[in-house]
Amino acid sequence: MAELFKTNVQQHFDAIRLKELLVAEFPKATFRFDLQHKDKLLRVEGWNVPASRIVQILKHEGFYCEVVETNDELKK
Repeated sequence: MAELFKTNVQQHFDAIRLKELLVAEFPKATFRFDLQHKDKLLRVEGWNVPASRIVQILKHEGFYCEVVETNDELKK
């Protein structure tokens, strides 16, 4: 299962740090940031990875994060 999130992560080092936190909690999932996209997307692939927990982790670290409801965002 894949989920897409809009974020405000701007820096590569922030993306690396967040990915490390996410992998520590969900070691079987994969996490990819697209910092070139206007919405600074985070793509999460894996099972039993609650979107609400992803949002919670990023917000706890001081970042904006929300679920993208459709894949239409990828076309922009």
